[in-house]
Amino acid sequence: MNQILDGARVVLCLSFLIYASWSDYKTREVSNKVWVLLGPLALALTTFQFLIYSPQLLFSYILSFVITSALAIAIFYAGGFGGADAKALMCISLALPVYPDYLLPQPQGVVSPLFPITIFTNSVLLGALSVFYALFRNLLWKVRNRGGVFEGLETESFGRKILALFSGYKVKISKLERGHMYPLEDVDVNDEGEVKRKLLVFPKRLLRES
Repeated sequence: MNQILDGARVVLCLSFLIYASWSDYKTREVSNKVWVLLGPLALALTTFQFLIYSPQLLFSYILSFVITSALAIAIFYAGGFGGADAKALMCISLALPVYPDYLLPQPQGVVSPLFPITIFTNSVLLGALSVFYALFRNLLWKVRNRGGVFEGLETESFGRKILALFSGYKVKISKLERGHMYPLEDVDVNDEGEVKRKLLVFPKRLLRES
């Protein structure tokens, strides 16, 4: 029965996160309804399992949720990620506060008692791989368009160009207008009609409800 409940919690969490990811990709927004549904369902399912089969894990459950929530809120207010990311991490701590070892054998080595933090750190490491995607897109742009990625930005420093090369990629204006992207370039036209372009290595994200 523990194995079934572990599986149910994993499936529940994964289903909502897949939908949230799809919604974020399509609209750059995730409805609060996702977390309003996932949170109570995860809380009820996990609490039921622990009360009936593993009451000794209740303290770990509470500790995992409190620490994960504090971390999520701190990173949110520091600007590290959006509101939907913070809510997702908190819901994960409700659904999977500890490793589901009844369903999956524990990996070799030390397993963190704060499983949601492990999920978070792994997602950060996977997200870091996006630098290779950005680099590939920029190289592909250079080959297809037979031009430099930084045309008009020759005065920018080498360091800023390298940061931009790995943190974003070149797109056409038409695609930028249709998509949900944050520009890495600022264009300013003065009273004399002179155009000045500047790289924004750390663009300010637009605040949004999520």
